[in-house]
Order: sequence, then C-alpha cells, then structure tokens
Amino acid sequence: MMDFGFDKIALIGAVALIVIGPEKLPRVARTVGALFGKAQRYVSDVKAEVNRSIELEELKKMKTQFEDAARNVEDTVRSEVNSASAAFESDWASATSTTSSGAIGHTNRDTEDPMLPPPSYAPPKKNWRLKRGATPQWYKQRAGIRTKALSGAARVARFRPPGVTSGRQT
Repeated sequence: MMDFGFDKIALIGAVALIVIGPEKLPRVARTVGALFGKAQRYVSDVKAEVNRSIELEELKKMKTQFEDAARNVEDTVRSEVNSASAAFESDWASATSTTSSGAIGHTNRDTEDPMLPPPSYAPPKKNWRLKRGATPQWYKQRAGIRTKALSGAARVARFRPPGVTSGRQT
C-alpha cells in the first residue's frame, strides 16, 4: 500500500481545506472516513474468505491422506487376520484328526445329542422379599424400616396420644 507520512497527510488536509472550505470539511471527512472503513472491512472479509478456502483445501488433503492410511492399515490387518485364520484352521484340522483317532480323552459333550442347542444362560429371578430379608435387623431399626405389619387399628392404638381413651363409652 501507499505510505502516508505526517507531512503528506498535512498537505492533503490543507488542500482539502482550501478546495472544500471549512464549513463542509467535517462532513466530507466523516464520509471519507466511513468509506475508508468500509473498504478496510471489505478487504479483511476477502482475506478471511481466502484463508478459509485455503484451510478447507488443506483439510481436504489431510482427510484423503488419513483415509488412505486407514485403508492401508485395514488391508494390512485383514491380510494378517486371514493368514492367522488359515494357520489356525490348518492346526485345528491336524489336531482334530489326532482326536478322532483316539489320542485325546473322551469328553462328555461327545455323548450329548448333536441336534440339541447348547445350554443358554438364564438370569436368576429377582425376588424383592429375599432382598428385604437379607437386610440386617439392626440396619432396619436404625433406618426406620418397618419389620412387622400392623393392622389399621393397631397403628391407631400405637400412635394415640396418652390420656385419650377409645371412642366407646362403657
């Protein structure tokens, strides 16, 4: 950009004062300042947009590089798993061939019906009474948990204030 020193700005101000006049100079200076500010904002917006587009292109390049690296790792892992699986299958085949000849002992599973599905896990049934019974008595007393059921009449009699008799008259 152009370099404006103090002497150049003073010269431009003096010429503007002579040409425009002292009455209109403040309004013209405000207008020029506003236009100059708009121009600076426009230039900064354009710079920011260019920077964003450059960063976006860099991110796209990084994304493709990362995807290529991930594909390479996936292919390597898949080939290693396939080779390990093939080695296991060959070892398993050789081990089962010696089992069928009687080298390894007889298991209980061999006598079971092969058509039956393997036994499945059934979670234990939850019984809240059992859980309540497993709580120690001292804890129930301290926590204020009722341990015995009271009938309605027994509850009324228990919490009746002293000195009050029953509702019946004799």
